[in-house]
Amino acid sequence: MLGPSGSGKTSLLEVIAGLRRRGSGRVELDGETLLDSASGVFLPPERRRVGYVPQDSLLFPHLDVAGNVRFGSRSGDGKERAYSEAIAILELGPLLSRFPVTLSGGERQRVALARALATEPRLLLLDEPLAAVDVERRERIFPYLLRVRDERKIPLLYVTHNAGEAGLLAREAMLLRQGRVEAVGPVDEILGSAALPLLDPEIRFENILEGDMEATDESSGTARLRLPGGQAIAVPARNAPTPGRRGLYAVAPEEILVSTHPLDGVSARNVLPGSVESIDVSGREALLRVRAGGVEWRTRVTPEAARELGLAPGRPIWLAVKTHSFRPLR
Repeated sequence: MLGPSGSGKTSLLEVIAGLRRRGSGRVELDGETLLDSASGVFLPPERRRVGYVPQDSLLFPHLDVAGNVRFGSRSGDGKERAYSEAIAILELGPLLSRFPVTLSGGERQRVALARALATEPRLLLLDEPLAAVDVERRERIFPYLLRVRDERKIPLLYVTHNAGEAGLLAREAMLLRQGRVEAVGPVDEILGSAALPLLDPEIRFENILEGDMEATDESSGTARLRLPGGQAIAVPARNAPTPGRRGLYAVAPEEILVSTHPLDGVSARNVLPGSVESIDVSGREALLRVRAGGVEWRTRVTPEAARELGLAPGRPIWLAVKTHSFRPLR
């Protein structure tokens, strides 16, 4: 879920979670009515089985990590199993006896996510869970979100201003503006709209790439990441997953060089042929969507460069990215 500040994203999450009663409408989950203002139905939050992780983790300061996570556990035979799974997925074992005041921002968000998972939710609501942490910690937490999605198979409603996160994490996207749904559909379609930066000025475009790790060359300090389209790219060997495992990397649009001719004799280890899918000129920059190596890339150039290079949808181009521009996320 995308949209500028004040568009109603947090309010919608609170309505679904049962934390906000004002307004009119209907909310249904798994065939069960959670809210129907017309008939007066309002299911209390504790009966909805909806997990909610706000921007501020809102941990209980008087409880240690174990106590915070157990607070969210449901009663019954599966209580201990749900607690143990949440601890394992978020790798919180070494932190169980620590209190929130001693945790970093990223660690607190992991605990908040584990607390939500321990409730065995039917739906998980995430309100910009990475916005309150610095870049380094944000990059460390995102892989945990992928683990929750892939291992627990819990539907997520994820609020973000980062198009790269949305593109990798979600299948569908919804854009809110001034309390109304501006657009909804497949994530590639919504994120590919040229009007998106105008509708959400806070949107950030970052390329997040996932693929299979191949051989690592310690002598050159590089490793190979095989993208879904079959293209192999060179990434830093430092902190790279072992061959055969999945790798996750981020690269900023500003780190990508664009050429309209094949590139020879350049220092960048990664040169990928592709084509322009769209170009959005706004103010002093032009944002390009490019399909290369079987994946979609975002890169920025100046409007002058876009005109001089004749960049337009369908134009063949080459992308050049230095190895050290890729930041490992796991």
